[in-house]
Amino acid sequence: MPEAEDVRRVALSLPDTSEKIAWSMPTFRVAGKMFATLPEDETSIAVRCPKEERDELVLAEPGKFWIADHEAQFAWVRVRLAALEDDGELRDILADSWRQAAPPRLLDAYPQVGLPGGS
Repeated sequence: MPEAEDVRRVALSLPDTSEKIAWSMPTFRVAGKMFATLPEDETSIAVRCPKEERDELVLAEPGKFWIADHEAQFAWVRVRLAALEDDGELRDILADSWRQAAPPRLLDAYPQVGLPGGS
């Protein structure tokens, strides 16, 4: 089961990523744009996710994904770290969120990040 330090390690391994404390919690940003947070007691992460996909994820795996009330109008979903299979699943989720926040120049420079079979 991934933990908070795994989130930090994986997130910071993605291109042009930095960590910044905001709202009293660690946030991870690509080129200055937030793509993940480590809220509350660091047992979950919040990541970018298109609303249509988010709703499907929550319905399919409610033990893993949920929508925080204050994030309902935004394209974010919460992920329970204890429900993740391994670091690979954590990396896939963080990389997908990274792709949604990354500017075109980084997507062009790192086309494999966040794609199946990519890093």
